[in-house]
Amino acid sequence: MSGRDDHLVVDDVYEVDTRTRGGSRVSSPRPASDGHDKDHDRGHGHRRRWRWVLAVVAILIVAWLAFMVWVPFHAWGNVQRINVSPDGTRPAASKGYDYLLVGSDSREGLTRAQQKQLSTGSTKVAQGTRTDSIILVHVPSGGGQPALISLPRDSYVPIPGHGHNKINAAYALGGPKLLVQTIEQVTDLRIDGYVEIGFGGFAAVVDSLDGVDICVKHAMDDPKAGINLKAGCQTLNGRNALGYVRARYSDPLGDIGRVERQRQFLGAIMQKAASPSTVLIPWRYYRFATTAGAGLTVGDDTSLRDVIRVLQSLRAVSSGDGLSLTVPISNAALPTHVGSAVKWDSQKAVELFTKIKNDEPLTVVPTGSGK
Repeated sequence: MSGRDDHLVVDDVYEVDTRTRGGSRVSSPRPASDGHDKDHDRGHGHRRRWRWVLAVVAILIVAWLAFMVWVPFHAWGNVQRINVSPDGTRPAASKGYDYLLVGSDSREGLTRAQQKQLSTGSTKVAQGTRTDSIILVHVPSGGGQPALISLPRDSYVPIPGHGHNKINAAYALGGPKLLVQTIEQVTDLRIDGYVEIGFGGFAAVVDSLDGVDICVKHAMDDPKAGINLKAGCQTLNGRNALGYVRARYSDPLGDIGRVERQRQFLGAIMQKAASPSTVLIPWRYYRFATTAGAGLTVGDDTSLRDVIRVLQSLRAVSSGDGLSLTVPISNAALPTHVGSAVKWDSQKAVELFTKIKNDEPLTVVPTGSGK
């Protein structure tokens, strides 16, 4: 040997491992690495990293779903509740669900600067709170489409204990409870839930969505509503949106045109709220839900499920899967002791409300009903 007896070269396939045994070095051959072990380890590490990535993605999805569920319940905690159940005998409940959606001219929570900005007029000028919009929301229990039926605020109806007057006077005279009682009396429908939003809440909801897209049919210059809008599709902020749904002096159809715009805009709000740009961005979704919750007032027997049904109906109407109409009218300018009022077509109105009470599927706008 050449003095290098501590290493033996066996062949190209084996390496020599040297160990000391009993004072002498003993060589034992072992297989040389051919790269397969390294490839195996590299592949195993790659799979391990992918498992971690999938685990993180799964955790994020679960967290997002939990957030989506938590937000509505959190917002529900900010909703104001009031007693709206009328005293005395009430109509029997129908198979479907009938809700009252009210937009009031309440300025509660608005500063003088905000009242000026929104062109709502001051609290002193507006004596008593009235309803700016009244919409009956019908959700069928079986087939058929949900329906939004506007009851013009100038509708001339009997108000229990107060004779005949415009329907929005019921709110001013006895609050939501008298309004519900009045509507139950003239429609023979049991109101299953009550949802109300005031001026400030409506404008805040629109702003929480960074504005809402709407197509304005004709130019609207209405100083009393605080708007000067050009015709065409555009994005309205809270201030202009509030003016758009309130204006009637700049609309050739007056109060009838206004109720059409109210339903149109409510549908547009739900379309924007349900869009990916809102739902998939956590802070926008949270901002909309909490703002809406803070702006709502509901009946103390109205559940979160009831409110969800109302919102789903608004969305259905905006996507063409629901009906949007006004109660049948025979005279839009009836002279009365309380000024010009709206007279319903009694026969056709009864036919419509009877269909609703019997939960008959509504597939088209009933004859005589305004769109």
